[in-house]
Amino acid sequence: MKTTFTRQPIGEGVYFSSVTDGKFKRNQISVSLVVDLERSSVTNRAIVPFLLRKGCRSCPDFTKLNQKLCQLYGAFLSCDVSKFGAAQVLDVAISGVDDRFTLDKAPMVAQCAQLLADVLLEPNLVDGVFPQKDVALERQQIIDTIESQINDKRSYAMSRCCSIMCEGESLAVEKYGYIEDAEKITPESAAAAYRQLLETAQIEIMFVGCGDPATAKEIFTKAFAGVSRHPAPLPKVETALEASQVKEVTDQLDVAQSKLVLGFRTGGTSSPRELMALRLMVALYGGTPNSRLFMYVREKLSLCYYCAARVDRLTGLMYVDSGVEKANKQKAYDEILRQLQVVREGGFTDEELEATRLIMKTSLGRIGDVQGLINEWYMAQIIAGTCVSPEEELELVDQVTREEIIQAANKVTLDTVYFLTGKEAE
Repeated sequence: MKTTFTRQPIGEGVYFSSVTDGKFKRNQISVSLVVDLERSSVTNRAIVPFLLRKGCRSCPDFTKLNQKLCQLYGAFLSCDVSKFGAAQVLDVAISGVDDRFTLDKAPMVAQCAQLLADVLLEPNLVDGVFPQKDVALERQQIIDTIESQINDKRSYAMSRCCSIMCEGESLAVEKYGYIEDAEKITPESAAAAYRQLLETAQIEIMFVGCGDPATAKEIFTKAFAGVSRHPAPLPKVETALEASQVKEVTDQLDVAQSKLVLGFRTGGTSSPRELMALRLMVALYGGTPNSRLFMYVREKLSLCYYCAARVDRLTGLMYVDSGVEKANKQKAYDEILRQLQVVREGGFTDEELEATRLIMKTSLGRIGDVQGLINEWYMAQIIAGTCVSPEEELELVDQVTREEIIQAANKVTLDTVYFLTGKEAE
């Protein structure tokens, strides 16, 4: 069943969106603060949603806040930091059962929305700053999170490749920031970051569930009525559409398995159909278990432990990441590029293409079944300045032709070759 997405302004740079579907039993309300990824401020901003999660004026500590959530039939309050293209997105969200399923028909939508508004707009500040104990705890958590990314060598290699490709651009900035900046976070700097976010961020409030979003919309409209706002426009992705030269970088760390990541520029897309052609091309090339990279580079030639391609729809950047033995680096590199050339020349079968279409349709069909995926889908649409539903994109899967997929492949240019390998023996 097709769901309807609506989005309306309720304040200066504040928007309320909703997707309602009767199959859900709970409602998820999220508030996203959307700002540019700025190297100087990204780390102080990243700590803010985690501090907001600690309490608010009506529930001034973590224990009282959780007691309140238990009273709301086990509502769940969460926070997160995401990266969408050139944007840092700071989320605070609440998920609670719908009014229809409470024993006393209690107004859960209203109470959950009000609590979320309180958490966002009336945080637990002491003398105008966040409590020292909370800041110390969340500061260390941010440091641990950043350090843990280095321990995940596959994710680290992908991030390094992006940083090299987009050096000097917002796209290269890490969503959680940097350890040297996290160590300097103070209650004062965190409070200043919070106030700046509240004044300048574009604020996206999204309701996904089975209930009536009108109640939540009214609560947030009133809540923001007295907030002084000077929002900045949504950050735009500004990066080259094609590579002018190939950059090659090798890092050495204590790793048993080397990581080879190839970064490509895909030439840009001007319509949903062109974007679908690109996504199908990437899926056929290396995005599914029956893709060229999986079947040939990994399975038939055994050159990699894993080998996959993915594309960021907001930036147009494509990555192929693989885990390889150091001795197989060149062979894997050559075969990865050879398989791209096969796709460029249309050397894939109709069976491969149809299997790829089926997997793509299954993936798109799943979005409407998961509230978090619905939220993520429409947040990407908002930041991209588009409004295409999963159902509309699903219809494009069968419309895109073999020739359009080949055209998409021929627009791809190699930009960066990043190799993470073990340290040389002394």
